[in-house]
Amino acid sequence: MTSTITSADGTKIAYERTGDGPPLIIVDGALCYRANGPSRPMAAELTADFTVFTYDRRGRGESGESSEIALEREIEDLEALTKEAGGAPFVFGPSSGAMLALEAANHGIGITKLAMYEPPLIVDDSRGPLPADYVPRLDAMIAEGRTGEAVKSFMRFVEVPGFGIAMMRLLPVWSKLKAVAPTLRYDFALMAELQRGRPLPRTHWSTATQPTLVADGGKSPTWMRNGCREMSEVLPNATYRTLPGQTHLVKAKALAPVLREFFAG
Repeated sequence: MTSTITSADGTKIAYERTGDGPPLIIVDGALCYRANGPSRPMAAELTADFTVFTYDRRGRGESGESSEIALEREIEDLEALTKEAGGAPFVFGPSSGAMLALEAANHGIGITKLAMYEPPLIVDDSRGPLPADYVPRLDAMIAEGRTGEAVKSFMRFVEVPGFGIAMMRLLPVWSKLKAVAPTLRYDFALMAELQRGRPLPRTHWSTATQPTLVADGGKSPTWMRNGCREMSEVLPNATYRTLPGQTHLVKAKALAPVLREFFAG
């Protein structure tokens, strides 16, 4: 059942609570929300051991929108949900959701343990960096209502094959993706400077001292795995782990036992 909380700026954030046990919040990545993404399947794998909170990041699903595109507002959303969960939850984030969760942890909102799966960091020359004009072009597409082009541009950047994009455009999911395309601005406000092909800042997350798991898939591309490994090295209290046979689209049944072991340890 959907419930709502009110973030610091008055935006309503929709969430649901399932299961029983210590609180665990799942933070979605780009273009994902409860009704269209991996959070509900992952929650279903974990509800026997945790009280799982899934939520729609602002501008998505049943949550409200705001005119300001700022990381601080999304941290406030997660902080409000943390308080709703009792003030000391575990948090898991895949992809860009991992970085939002880390920034919130670094902000000191009370996260007890943090698990990250494949934050999409470009830290070297193993792939091309985010083009310098990408974010302005994305902003223009969204401002002009060209949401399909915005989604297509994003899919190309994250290396979805052309035939995969063509297939998606023929399916009902495409209209769902176009509807949340404006929220890509939140993800790039968070990720753009971490996708320039430069090493990660060594001290930026120095206050995120809680135990942190940084995981990747054994079949993921080199650039993705390099970024995850480097992230585990710059965080104060991190463990790095690779899931054999997995890619960025990690299977819930493969990742859930790893999360269960980490949070229970």
